[in-house]
Amino acid sequence: MTRLVVVGGGISGLAAAWFGAEAGFTVTVLEGSPELGGKLRVGELAGHRVDVGAEAMLTVRPEGVDLLTAAGLAGERIAPTTISAGLRVQGRLRPLPARTMLGVPASVAAVREAGVLSAAGLTALEAEPALPPLPPLEDDAAVGTLVRERMGAEVVERLVEPLLGGVYAGRADALSVRATMPALAERLRAGGSLTSAAQAVTDTGARARTESVFTSVRGGLGRLPQALAGSGRFAVRTGVTVREIRRKPSGFALECGAVPASELVEADAVVVAVPAGKAARLLHALAPIAAAELSGVETASMAIVSFAFAGVALPQGSGLLVAGDERLATKAITLTSQKWPIETHGLTLLRASVGRVGETAALQLPDDELVALVRRELHPLLGIDAEPRDVLVTRWGGGLPQYAVGHVERIARVRAALAAVPGLAGCGAVFDGVGIPACVGSARAAVDQVVASLAVRGQ
Repeated sequence: MTRLVVVGGGISGLAAAWFGAEAGFTVTVLEGSPELGGKLRVGELAGHRVDVGAEAMLTVRPEGVDLLTAAGLAGERIAPTTISAGLRVQGRLRPLPARTMLGVPASVAAVREAGVLSAAGLTALEAEPALPPLPPLEDDAAVGTLVRERMGAEVVERLVEPLLGGVYAGRADALSVRATMPALAERLRAGGSLTSAAQAVTDTGARARTESVFTSVRGGLGRLPQALAGSGRFAVRTGVTVREIRRKPSGFALECGAVPASELVEADAVVVAVPAGKAARLLHALAPIAAAELSGVETASMAIVSFAFAGVALPQGSGLLVAGDERLATKAITLTSQKWPIETHGLTLLRASVGRVGETAALQLPDDELVALVRRELHPLLGIDAEPRDVLVTRWGGGLPQYAVGHVERIARVRAALAAVPGLAGCGAVFDGVGIPACVGSARAAVDQVVASLAVRGQ
């Protein structure tokens, strides 16, 4: 059987291993850290298992749910009890407007009802459909620039920044329309009104939806990596750092571990499923063009501070986002025990997200000082002054790739360079999206590429 080695044991690497086993490979996953799962991880908070990385999976793309079902967790799926959320704007908590495309409004009426814009900001938004039509979007553009020019600065600061930044921990003025909102970019290829394009995308999504847009797993999404690894379909080795990948006449040799006691692992095919910076270092000799492109991808760091409280009252909803001009370290709060149907034995569980591109001061604080900072902000945000029963700090250094303008074209060049090396492919959040379904989809594409290239090589 053909040997496939997957470098990286996050959800992308484990999905690639799963699909590789389906394709008939003998698969080994090499993960440098002691734990599998990457950004899918479960921690313990006041005796309860909670996600400290990704805590929800989109259902509008099938790849994630399909893999979860294949891993035997379909019966453990849970849907949110509420998806209504709040938005901290001008020192007040307002409802998050319905029908936005990562903050780009599709309904002026919904924004007006939510009260998140000033009178001047609302006037600018209402005027957008009557502006001269946008020319066809033939080249990529920054989300912030496009929205600001059409809908005004308030829409960017109060809607797009918190929603788009909540997903990518980035800045709207630096993030690509094509990479972050491909459906909207496709609509804009015909030009016209930004509001109308957002309406068309959200209407299409609403018609196609048959279930909640989000799902999770009882006990945490962090159970998915463990279910995949525990299936017995492929071998897993943790604590094995891959230092170099070299070509051999019959495949590849991966140098692992520390010098001088390094180990060579041989493979017929390799899928690299690690963050962009590490992938660039591993690929510099094999695929220098791909390595150069990946090394140019910026990343953002963030931290999740999880709390357990007793006897506190919360606003209704699943959580809140913080507008870009609020000058708070906390960017979003998920009200875990209200969002998901979980048993907490009377405790209130919530988590706060801190950090984004260009805002690293809070992340440089030691854990106790970071916790104290977030606790100070919980009072104006949620009215909480109580002493927590338990706290858990999880840091994700360089955890989120930034999809700069031109990112789609950059990834096309990466894939072309990798395809030129038979048996080599890559996958992960840097490719097609940071969400779980997108990562799984990139893993499927990587395995398909390896299978096709080996078939050509064998002819």
